[in-house]
Amino acid sequence: MDTLSLILDDMRLRGTFVYAELTAPWSLSLDAPGSASFHIVTGGQAWLLREGAEAQLLQRGDLVILPGGQPHRLQDKPAAAARSRDILGELQEVRGLEALREGGGGTATHMVSGIFRFDVNMAAPLVAALPPLLQVRSHDAMPPLWLAIGLQFLEQEVASARPAQQAVLNRLLDVMFIESVRDYVEALPDGSGNWLAALRDRSLSAVLAQIHGKPEYNWTVQEFASLACLSRSAFAERFTQVMGHPPLAYLTRHRMRLAARHLASSSHPVSRVAELVGYTSEAAFSQAFKREYGVPPSVWREQQSQPPLRAGAPAAEAAAQA
Repeated sequence: MDTLSLILDDMRLRGTFVYAELTAPWSLSLDAPGSASFHIVTGGQAWLLREGAEAQLLQRGDLVILPGGQPHRLQDKPAAAARSRDILGELQEVRGLEALREGGGGTATHMVSGIFRFDVNMAAPLVAALPPLLQVRSHDAMPPLWLAIGLQFLEQEVASARPAQQAVLNRLLDVMFIESVRDYVEALPDGSGNWLAALRDRSLSAVLAQIHGKPEYNWTVQEFASLACLSRSAFAERFTQVMGHPPLAYLTRHRMRLAARHLASSSHPVSRVAELVGYTSEAAFSQAFKREYGVPPSVWREQQSQPPLRAGAPAAEAAAQA
């Protein structure tokens, strides 16, 4: 499997959406930290408002993704509205084709809006390497073929209720996210300083595929260099320059993210988690994990099982959750 596919599989991407029927004046807001937000304008137009950025006009067929889920608004005009409907709650439950309706009866806009959930730890390197906004435009030019086909498929699916419709639409939106990321990676210029450009480098990509495909293996720098068809020193220098970390440091950080997933989602003892990510010594694994996350694996697991502390919680509640 190619490297980008392995990285995306690690993320466990899954989308959820709401179909919106809007009439001017209207304003929707979305703040989804830990997820990626997206909007597809299927009819009419909308304005995207983000703090510190100029308002952007979105027209029919335009797709925007905010990989970090930053707070933003979509509305019928570029000037900020006094009131905006927060739609995050709408995305926490399955609505099927039940449309979200908002507005005052004026000019109509139709949108598909939603979030992509993923394993936050595993997705962190990719999200950090992507820009705050991924945008694929359809007006003034032919859209990419994948987007044109996707929009036709989307319009066909929402036309009438069918069995497994929610699952089909969720998978379609996942594909649109992947295509957007793939387009961004393919457009990166050489020497951009973005590690995603390494996915187009046959030598480095071969090594990354092995790291993500067999993280438990006891890799050496020499084995990586052989996969890259480079000398040991040339490979180590090239990998570090492009990826920002030496090869074994990158491997260790990836292993720690996998370990965090196992600790949070399974009942495996720490010794078994250590084995799953390539450590024969539980003590060595615990030291590496503490360097990455600040606490030993057992403590980190316990913290994940506790409910998050509410903002403004009294000192007694904070002590109880400590």
